[in-house]
Amino acid sequence: MERILHDLRLSETVSPFGVGAIVDIRGESLIAPDTSWWDKQFAPEVHCERLVRRLGPSTLREAPSHSGRAARETRGLLYWRFPEWRFCERCTSLSRITGRKKGKWTNTCGCGGSLVPMRYVAVCQTGSHIQDIEWFKWSHRGQDAGVTEAVRHCRSFKELKFVRSSKHGEGLGSLRVACSGCKRTRSLSDLVTKESLRRDGIRCNGTQPWEDVTPSEPCESPLTAVQRGATGNYLAERISALDIPEERPRSSRKAERIRGHMFFEKVVADNGGPQAEMVAGWIANELGVTPEDVLKVAADGNDAAEDDVLLDLKDGEWAAFLKKFERGGRDRGGGDFVVDGWRFADHPEAPDALTHAVVAVGQVHRVREVRALKGFRRHSAAAELISADLSIDGKRKPVYPATEMFGEGIFLQFNEEHLARWESLPEVQARAAILTNRRRETMWAQRLDIPEARYLALHTIAHLLIRRLAYASGYSSASLQERVYARSDRPDPTAGILIFTAAGDAQGTLGGLVRLADPVKLIPLLIAALDDADVCSNDPVCIESDRQGSSSLNLSACHGCSLVSETSCETSNRLLDRQLVLGGGNVPGLLDAVLAQVRARGVQSALKAERLG
Repeated sequence: MERILHDLRLSETVSPFGVGAIVDIRGESLIAPDTSWWDKQFAPEVHCERLVRRLGPSTLREAPSHSGRAARETRGLLYWRFPEWRFCERCTSLSRITGRKKGKWTNTCGCGGSLVPMRYVAVCQTGSHIQDIEWFKWSHRGQDAGVTEAVRHCRSFKELKFVRSSKHGEGLGSLRVACSGCKRTRSLSDLVTKESLRRDGIRCNGTQPWEDVTPSEPCESPLTAVQRGATGNYLAERISALDIPEERPRSSRKAERIRGHMFFEKVVADNGGPQAEMVAGWIANELGVTPEDVLKVAADGNDAAEDDVLLDLKDGEWAAFLKKFERGGRDRGGGDFVVDGWRFADHPEAPDALTHAVVAVGQVHRVREVRALKGFRRHSAAAELISADLSIDGKRKPVYPATEMFGEGIFLQFNEEHLARWESLPEVQARAAILTNRRRETMWAQRLDIPEARYLALHTIAHLLIRRLAYASGYSSASLQERVYARSDRPDPTAGILIFTAAGDAQGTLGGLVRLADPVKLIPLLIAALDDADVCSNDPVCIESDRQGSSSLNLSACHGCSLVSETSCETSNRLLDRQLVLGGGNVPGLLDAVLAQVRARGVQSALKAERLG
């Protein structure tokens, strides 16, 4: 087989060209097989203990890399040609295999024209399988009167052509597959109708293109014809973790202390009776907790609910950031997690409304992020998850593609008490309930975070700050990423955002972002970010809207004010609302008083200067 030499960035082997993805390269359509096809000898292992602990027994490996120009001997990844069916640009012949030239397969037709991959492929609706459409079989089937006995028994396998016929109109109606043997022609408009492949007797093979077809395990799910580059053909299940010293949440440490007390078993044995309350009071006095805390731990027992992997990772990261703030001052430690912290209350130039909402800021000088591809789905988020490692022997741990990134960032911790009071307001809850209901009604949106009020507000603030930092940091907005910690239903409620940038080089980035976390620079940047969003170029339509974005999963947020590059956002520019940040209508915003205070202070300064003048 003639090899195609093409370079990919290491991060692209995880996303967007990871296992199961279709990629167009130099006129070829290729698909990446699972990691059982990788040469492990040249795929270095990536270590991240806390990520592997959540994924289960597994190994993280990075794709082979090289410096300089790729040569034929350069170690790389194998990609399969898919789809196999192609048509010639010159003579329009349709065939499943490429031509031969000096004993090798080439992408050139016998007439000298280039062979172009067919536009449509077949995707399984629930099993996440994908395969070629059997064009010869499909073109000789159908429900119309043209399917004669001669057509049914045609054996002119090499006489197919992919033609455009203007007399049949525009669009798919003008694209037809024609057989020169039996003169049968069929329009591609028949291909995209509901259940069309099932009616034509075309069934799912139950495999991926690089796997052998196994008739013993048929897939009964119907096939759907889709364009090979359609977004729904590949829904990657990626997960990332910051490589930090694992910290247990405060609630977990408190519960362990309570369970370790000598009288705790008496509380459990009494099962909520009067003796349990009395003993819980003794334990509370000794440990410095409340009796309610003791009774709650006793009621919960040892059965901990199994959490979402990403949420569990975020809990540990949140606890690690709080631990850094508890130490105070400058972080002199080394390693891959170096954070300095400062508190807003120590800087009188910050508006009171901002000081009440934001507690502390962390200057993240160095952070290591590990990203892994667990698997993928096709057609819909409800389809079966296909692992990134399809090895069938079951004797070894699965191998997941991964990449490590080093960078810097800015972390903001918000005031939990202030946030809890604000999100308990009926107007705020009603506003957030709009997106909560839409997420519940949309199947694929179940993968997104729960859009409670705090998440919507903090997520939008992260976007506003990314847009402003892109002007001041030297990084493009596509280079900046967010990580939102905003859940009220966790054992320790989280309320913070991390904006960071990362590069695949071991030296990381150059400090252009972390220097902006200095109080002298960050406070004006935050105020400027809010001022940018106060008026959108699409107002009043944008600020009054409650139905924007994909599946209407944004409220008052558009490209003129709040959206950033989709690769920068955890939810691909969804679950955003300016009103919950700056207020609007009858909805009080989390930071709606900040700009008013700043402007009032500016007016006072101007009047004072005028009097002195």
